[in-house]
Amino acid sequence: MKDTLIYGLATVLPRVINFLLVKIHTVALLPSDYADNTNFYIWAGLLAVLLTYGMETSFFRFYNSEKDKDSLISTGFIAICITTALFVLVGFLGSSFLVNLFDFEANPLRLKLLIAILALDTLAVIPFAYLRAVNKSVKYASIKLINVGVIVVINLVFLKFIPEFINEGKALPALIENNYGFTPMVNYIFIANLAGSLISLVLLLPYLSKFKWSFNKTLLYKMLNYGWPILVAGLAYVINENLDKYLIGKLVDKEAMGLYSAAYKLAIFMNLYIMAFKLGAEPFFFNQSAKENAKQVYALILKYFSIVGAFAFLAIVVFIDIVKYFINNNYWEALKIVPVILFANLLLGIYHNLSVWYKLTDKTTFAMYFSWLAALVTIVVNLTFIPIYGYMASAWATLLAYGCMVIASYFFGRKYYPVPYEIKQITFYLAVAIVLATTSFVYFRNQLIISVLLLMVYGCVLLIFEYKNLKTIILKK
Repeated sequence: MKDTLIYGLATVLPRVINFLLVKIHTVALLPSDYADNTNFYIWAGLLAVLLTYGMETSFFRFYNSEKDKDSLISTGFIAICITTALFVLVGFLGSSFLVNLFDFEANPLRLKLLIAILALDTLAVIPFAYLRAVNKSVKYASIKLINVGVIVVINLVFLKFIPEFINEGKALPALIENNYGFTPMVNYIFIANLAGSLISLVLLLPYLSKFKWSFNKTLLYKMLNYGWPILVAGLAYVINENLDKYLIGKLVDKEAMGLYSAAYKLAIFMNLYIMAFKLGAEPFFFNQSAKENAKQVYALILKYFSIVGAFAFLAIVVFIDIVKYFINNNYWEALKIVPVILFANLLLGIYHNLSVWYKLTDKTTFAMYFSWLAALVTIVVNLTFIPIYGYMASAWATLLAYGCMVIASYFFGRKYYPVPYEIKQITFYLAVAIVLATTSFVYFRNQLIISVLLLMVYGCVLLIFEYKNLKTIILKK
């Protein structure tokens, strides 16, 4: 339990802190410059999946079954080192091509920063996986939080404090005055990332000295064979998460891309709910599977996950004019995407609940199929409708893509591992939340009393329809 909490802290806290930096970024950068930040991390996300090629998950899969732990660790790390070295070599030899491909023509330094960050983060994958495998949760969390701390400090210094000193006419050390501004402001975000990644890898290196180094070709083949579906599913995930932003930049303009990307960040409130749920629920699902009433428990969990998720969705939407202050007012025109993206992420959380069937039946290739179904929807809808409706089309594409994943997983689950989900009730509560959220967003913006009343209406609906069930659950406890 302690380890779960620590890993949860190491996962959730960095995301919260990085989200809080969005306000710093959107104050310091114009939407078109913020689009450069988004574009950088789109490519970083795609290349990270390719460079790790499912090796982290493969490491966990074989760690308990392989007797020779040293061979597993060293084989995985050596493989990662070789492919990373090849990536760095190709990156620098083909720099002129990649600068054009990644839209870095205005600032080629960005390519070097991208290559360096990816190389350092990729080399850290196996050492981080090792810390988790041997339950060194405190060490793992400490390094992760140090990484975030370095990033935060550099962002604050170069994007907030130095610009404020300059604007106020205050004196700065000569070294800073002479060198600040040598690169576009957005690059300081990447430099901060590079510093954090470098320090993380340095802190991990001592753990690599503990092993007897060897390279097992047979074991590598097993790891690659296990990891390739994860690679393919990972590529689909990156498409679902990032293609919309990239296409907005290409089919509309960089300003629209920046506006959309910043407003999209407000979905973190729903993502944190889903992440916290996954940290606790996934081990529970497996532990529960041998019990006679497992399916009834899974059905109950989905129902109340949906109820709480719908409440969270409604609460964020009715208080959107408070939530919006997490980004700069230059970006507020894109707030209209937030309700759609929030509900899309709620559907993704429902999909994670439904995914229990293919995890328990070892049919995990379906995860790959469902991800690529969503990717196909994302590609088609964005390409078709962005030229007509702009970035709003991308928000609806995300909703449609995750909705398709939910539907597909539900119907295939009925065939391979039927669970008595209360679909009608779940749909009803989601519909109530949608109606109330739409009413608030369209007609009652900035009206606090009505916002509270709408939340109370949802609470009353729950009380009316769930009173007996909740009473039964409470009495059992």
